[in-house]
Amino acid sequence: MTDLPHFSKFLLRWPAFVWIAVLILAGQPTQGQAPPGSAQSRAQLLGQGALPVPTATPTGEAQGYAVTSPNEQDIGEQQILKRTEEYRPFTLSVYSPFYWTSNAALVSSGEQDDVLVAPGVTLMYQPRITKTFYAQVGVVQQFFFYDQFTELNFASLDVIAGLVYYLPQFHNLSLRGYYDYNRLTDTDNFDELFVNNSIILTAELPFRIARAQQVLFGAALNLSFYGNPESPRRNNYSLYGSYDVALSRSFSLDAAFQFVVRDYYSGDRTDVNEILSLSANYRIRDWLTLSALSSFAWNQSNHSVFEYSVANIGGGVALTLKF
Repeated sequence: MTDLPHFSKFLLRWPAFVWIAVLILAGQPTQGQAPPGSAQSRAQLLGQGALPVPTATPTGEAQGYAVTSPNEQDIGEQQILKRTEEYRPFTLSVYSPFYWTSNAALVSSGEQDDVLVAPGVTLMYQPRITKTFYAQVGVVQQFFFYDQFTELNFASLDVIAGLVYYLPQFHNLSLRGYYDYNRLTDTDNFDELFVNNSIILTAELPFRIARAQQVLFGAALNLSFYGNPESPRRNNYSLYGSYDVALSRSFSLDAAFQFVVRDYYSGDRTDVNEILSLSANYRIRDWLTLSALSSFAWNQSNHSVFEYSVANIGGGVALTLKF
């Protein structure tokens, strides 16, 4: 009988999740045209999709169990006492990063800079199965609008479903496995550019250093099992790490590095990609964050035409609600 209140709350919240997901998925026709060669890479570099990026593992107090976190010790204890009373499985995020980019089309020569804005919305549902074992279902829709080179505009839709397992007894190791459906379209008529179906597996290990600092190391496999058209399909093999420091209750700095090997299905193409990301984040409210953002990427390939480097500098605002 103790589970009935939780079940009744689920019944009240679930229709909201379905309704918002329907709104995000609306307007996705299935017409086709040739894909721009760099759209997939630009989505992964600048987007908030399902692909793994160097980010801190969710803290235990947010998941309902006590683990170490980069928060100040007494603050963390207060959060554990408050948040373990009721777990909130739904997360809705609305965000709008903007960037100056040094290489808008990610080309090897003749680079041209531009300014872009990338508004998006993420809806995630993570029901708790056991104390440290969760399911995860989510929808991510993001748009990429360029100022000068509007022919590069595109939209990215991700639909994911999978499982998350936290192991606090093994230094707070987290394991994830999920299916990702990704669809890239143009922004005029939502004509389809590329569709990819993949299985993503990640493992992340955080290390707390001092009271307000954390280092995280992770590995990820992104294995494509069906895509259309075939030429952009690839498997990604990633190693990444991040460093996070909370300078106050509201202000934090983050640095992350990602090393990726991209093995393409068509031809004999293999790329090696490095990404360095830096950010400063100011939390105005629990639900509102302002950020200064930057990223730098270098791509090497066994086909020199696909080599490039790019710098992206900008900022963003994010609104996040948990319920």
